[in-house]
Amino acid sequence: MPRDDVPLDQATFDRVLAEELAKGTDRRVAEGRARSAAVRAHRAANPDAHAEAAPAPAAGTAPAAAAAAPAAAPAAKPAPAPPAVAAGVAVAAPLTVPQREAPLPTGNLPTPKKGAPDKHRLLAIVPPEGIMRVEREQGDRVHTWPHLLIEEFIAALIVFAGLVVFSTFINAPLREVANPNLTPNPSKAPWYFLGLQELLRYFHPMIAGITIPTFILVGLAAVPYVDRNPSVKPGDRKVAITLFTILFMFGSVLTIIGSFFRGPGYNWVWPWAQGVFFEL
Repeated sequence: MPRDDVPLDQATFDRVLAEELAKGTDRRVAEGRARSAAVRAHRAANPDAHAEAAPAPAAGTAPAAAAAAPAAAPAAKPAPAPPAVAAGVAVAAPLTVPQREAPLPTGNLPTPKKGAPDKHRLLAIVPPEGIMRVEREQGDRVHTWPHLLIEEFIAALIVFAGLVVFSTFINAPLREVANPNLTPNPSKAPWYFLGLQELLRYFHPMIAGITIPTFILVGLAAVPYVDRNPSVKPGDRKVAITLFTILFMFGSVLTIIGSFFRGPGYNWVWPWAQGVFFEL
C-alpha cells in the first residue's frame, strides 16, 4: 500500500505535529513523527480493519505448509487437531507474519541504483530521533575582526588627531636644563609616585616605602586565587568591588593631595590661595 494511502488518526497527527513544531523540530521531521504516531493510533483504535487488510494466504498453500511442517521439524510434537467442522468446510492455517530484519544503520545516505530515478523517503534517511538541535544562548560575544579592531582603529585615529591639535596650539611644559646645584622647591616625584611620597609624610620610610607597597602588590597577585566567583555581574561581586573601590580611592586621594595640596618644603597649601605647585 502506498505511504500516502495508509489510514491514520488525524487528531493524533495534528497534536503530535503541533508538539514537535513547538519544540523547534524541523517541519519534515515533525511531519514524519506525527504520521508515525497517527498510524499507530489508528491501528490501536481499529484492530479489526487492519486484520482484514492483511494479505490472506494463497489457495493450496495451507495443505503444503501443513505437509512441510512435520518434515521440517520431525522431533516436534504434532499440533492438536482442530475441533470437528462440517463436511466440505476448509480450515485455514494460522497466519504467521514474517519479521523483517533490517541491517544496522551505517550513517551514510542511501544512493539510488543505476538507471533508477533519484527518489527517497524522509523516514528512510532520517531516523525519528536522528536529529539533535543544539541551541546556544545568545551572549555578549562578537568577532575580533571586523567589530573590535575597527572600533579600536577609529578610537586610535581620534586620539591621534586630538594630540596633533593639542600640540599645535599648546607648547610642552618643559623646564630649563637640570642643574645639580639647584634643587627645585618643592621637589616632587612623578605623578605615579606621588602617592608613595605622600605616605612618607605619615609613616616611617620602612612602612611607607616597603611594607605597604609589598602588601598591595602581593594582595593584587593573590586576588585570582582567592576570589573564584565566576559571575561577572556587579551584584554578585560586592566584596571584590568594595575592596577594589577602597584601594583605588586610597591611591587617588594620596596622588591628588601630593599634586595640588603640597607646596614649598612639601608643606600643606590651599591651591586657590597659595597657588598650584604642580608641573608635569
